[in-house]
Amino acid sequence: MAEKHILEKLVEVNSDAEIWWDSSPLVYKNWARGMVQKAPEGKRDIWAQQLKRLFDHENPEATFFRGVTTNPPLSLNAIKDNPQFWANFTRELIRAHPEKGVEEIFWLTYKEVVKRGAEFFLPIWKKSGHKHGYLSGQVDPRYVFDTEAMFAQAMDLSQLSPNIMIKCPGSREGYELIRRLTAQGIATNNTLAFTVPQFIACMEAVQEGLKIARENNVDLFRWRSVITHMSARYGTLGDLKSQAQSRGIELSEADVRWAELAIFKRGYGILKEKGYPSKMLFCSMRISPPTDDGTVASWHIEKVAGSDIVYTCPPKYITELMEVEDRMKPFDPEAIHEPPPPKTLDKLLRLPYFVKSFEPDGMVPDEFNRHAALIATAAEFSTATRGMVDFVAQQFQAEGKM
Repeated sequence: MAEKHILEKLVEVNSDAEIWWDSSPLVYKNWARGMVQKAPEGKRDIWAQQLKRLFDHENPEATFFRGVTTNPPLSLNAIKDNPQFWANFTRELIRAHPEKGVEEIFWLTYKEVVKRGAEFFLPIWKKSGHKHGYLSGQVDPRYVFDTEAMFAQAMDLSQLSPNIMIKCPGSREGYELIRRLTAQGIATNNTLAFTVPQFIACMEAVQEGLKIARENNVDLFRWRSVITHMSARYGTLGDLKSQAQSRGIELSEADVRWAELAIFKRGYGILKEKGYPSKMLFCSMRISPPTDDGTVASWHIEKVAGSDIVYTCPPKYITELMEVEDRMKPFDPEAIHEPPPPKTLDKLLRLPYFVKSFEPDGMVPDEFNRHAALIATAAEFSTATRGMVDFVAQQFQAEGKM
């Protein structure tokens, strides 16, 4: 095999680890083509081969990626990647369903984006015996606090393809949704999760749902559960830095990264200790600036290397990794067991925002809905959803329907 991709090297230190594509599969071809075109001298052929191994439209069964995560911003990017196609598609829907309004046509369009992406990975799902090849389709983030609305959408999305995994928010209502979907034998991905109490709430909701499913003899052939830690969003969107500043505590970039990592490692440890059937998923990863000796780090993968988790990687992050991998250190298979430095942990434990996130009993479910990072991320995803709705509204205008 040609020179290994950095993500292939990451999986080598634990063969149970999985790399997922964090975007719609519909954008991969154009992105990969652009990557090859801008490859450094002498690396064009290497990058072309690596990117084809990561995801091959023509031979999906051989694809290195084991799954896909999407969200409203990523679905909007899929539309932007081929706007004329989706404009024509949406206008055909408008003509075929004159009784439906903008929101209803938006939902049909969104479902088509999800369905087409899932079809790319269905061969992997079948070949792996339903273990891999899932695509996460997210319920509308505008309903993050409405269990019934999310449940109706989830059941609708689940009918599109058997390898659809429903992305459910880390709100109090979201964990009720996970319990109910699990009881139906439907795969779930807990998104908008940033804290150990949320991870535990998901683990328990899944356990309860599985118990109900087995009592009712529900076929679990398509069930799977992953729990997402939105790592860098925790450190940048919440109250960590502001609380440190107000207390005269100086947090370095390393301290912030360790806050994110400490939460993930504790959640991972609890899952393993208790034997929960879910799998932890790491997303929202970053590259750090070069150090004085010229090395570059991405602690979000380096400090959890050796774990049997899912790493879901967006195009931008993969691009950055490929650009700096020659300056990164080899992966340590024992890195997942490395604890935070005592001085760093001492700083962090003086911040209520971190304590609530790190301690298993740091929050009750009602507090999930007020978590700063959850609120900020839900708002961002809702804005992207409204962007998709506006795209549909533009097609109504083009058809003279508004």
